[in-house]
Amino acid sequence: MDGPWTRFPPRFAMEVGKERSSLAAEIIGEIRRQVPEFARPLAGNFGAGIQQGVESALEEFADLLEAGTGEGPFSEERLRVHRALGRGELAEGRSLDALQAAYRVGGRVAWRRYARVARRAGLGADRMVVLAEAIFAYLDELASAAVRGYAEARADEAGTLGRRRHRLLDLLAGGAPAGAVREAAAAADWPIPAAVACVALGPPLAGAPPGRARLPDLVLADADGAEPYLLVPEPALYLRDGQVQRVLHERTAVIGPTVGIGLSADSLRWARAILACLPDGQRGGPVDCDRCLPELMLLGDPALVRLIAERRLRPLSALTPKRGERLAETLLAWLQTNRGSAPDVAARLGIHPQTARRRLHQVQHLFGPALADPDARFELEVALRGRVLAFRPLTGR
Repeated sequence: MDGPWTRFPPRFAMEVGKERSSLAAEIIGEIRRQVPEFARPLAGNFGAGIQQGVESALEEFADLLEAGTGEGPFSEERLRVHRALGRGELAEGRSLDALQAAYRVGGRVAWRRYARVARRAGLGADRMVVLAEAIFAYLDELASAAVRGYAEARADEAGTLGRRRHRLLDLLAGGAPAGAVREAAAAADWPIPAAVACVALGPPLAGAPPGRARLPDLVLADADGAEPYLLVPEPALYLRDGQVQRVLHERTAVIGPTVGIGLSADSLRWARAILACLPDGQRGGPVDCDRCLPELMLLGDPALVRLIAERRLRPLSALTPKRGERLAETLLAWLQTNRGSAPDVAARLGIHPQTARRRLHQVQHLFGPALADPDARFELEVALRGRVLAFRPLTGR
């Protein structure tokens, strides 16, 4: 700051310097009286910081008046003191309101004292105005330094917290032991939830707006990795959040099953298994694994499902593809309606009961005794569900 220091006579600067010690004590006393956050005893780093901040400010102001150069700049070392005060406020868990109030109190007290000194020194009214301007311009510089310190500390804290939460996410996705997760969660200031769900993400959909949604603070995310994903705590709550919903609808997304914290890695693995089956750029909203658990089981060992299908669905191989498909869906509908009647099957398939009856006769002829065997019926349903999964990819649900 270019101050009006050359407008004051040297003897005034000397008188101002003599006031430093008693003025510092008066300012600190008034700050403690008027700013509740600073009313506690000035002990430890907190007290040392306030004491040093007041004393260094008064010392530099007196030095600037005495030098009378009007050129500045302010001492970097002394500005560092006020940046440290700003950092200290963040460490105390406060906003800058209390510190800014303290600067205002200090400025008023200093002005009253310096005004008395100026009158004794015979300064005229015009110079009194300049003195007031100099005091409050100087305070602005100090307050600005505190703001910079606060902002730097917040950026550092956010960076540190971000790194700790990313490490926590890696541990959860990797199935780390519970003790390691608890320690990492405490370091990351992340309360361990009762339940979580991992969300596997594909690339952004065509036409999605640019920019990344700002997710809720407790939702952990790896948005830039080769296989991006989210870890959503308390899914019943956070999956309804507007920003989370934005992410889920701007990408192909699969919501893993809701599980306890110890099964986070499994939720992610299952979500990725379903994501791998979806067509690129699929729209229609996210797929919810909790609604397709049987499909997840089938995807666990697709080679085994194919082997069961080859053995159990061999009677269909002699039919034309169209007829084989019709009888396969009829058999699956019969199994899913608990070996229902022709009207039950017809209602499920949306066909006429007589058509269903005719197809069921054909199914009975092809599969015969297997339809009376519980184990065979189970394998038939596995085979038929696997066939549906292969020919009709999952859609958002």
